[in-house]
Amino acid sequence: MAEWKKRHRVMRHYDRLAKIYDAQYADEQEAKIEAAMGDVHLKPNSNVLDVGCGTGLLFRYVGNSVKLLVGIDISPRILREAKGQARKFKNVALLRAEADHAPFKSQIFDTVFVITLIQNTPNPATTLRETRRISKQDAVIVVTALKKEFTLKTLKQLLKNTELSIRTMKTDNNLKDHIATCKNLT
Repeated sequence: MAEWKKRHRVMRHYDRLAKIYDAQYADEQEAKIEAAMGDVHLKPNSNVLDVGCGTGLLFRYVGNSVKLLVGIDISPRILREAKGQARKFKNVALLRAEADHAPFKSQIFDTVFVITLIQNTPNPATTLRETRRISKQDAVIVVTALKKEFTLKTLKQLLKNTELSIRTMKTDNNLKDHIATCKNLT
């Protein structure tokens, strides 16, 4: 029951912020995305997932570089905002879905972005295990975690416990998040 309450609270929060989210957070989110993209090498035939896609800020960084980009989010209103970004690309699909119960077969994504999400989930380990399930073996998984919620040590332990192999870790003082680029080894 507590898990549902947290999901519902997060969904309502982002529904309320949907119209002003980019005005309030776009600069911060884009700085995280740009920092993460330095460690990600996308291939034209890639299937990419943006878990907790929000308003679709990642789309312009990835949309023209891959075969398919799927964005999922729990908030219906924030997904409406993401449609504006998605319309600019022929290969972007949006779905309302929970990160812990992604509606995908196992091992289909080459790259997965989990940006500014895990602190909003009831159990971050469950979220990352689900992310790993839908990622191909050797897939790149980018995870950001708010520094005020996760120390570098706790984030590293979480990634290790969910069997993600850390390739790079950025803890730039100008960013509010730690940024981990990982590989799915299973």
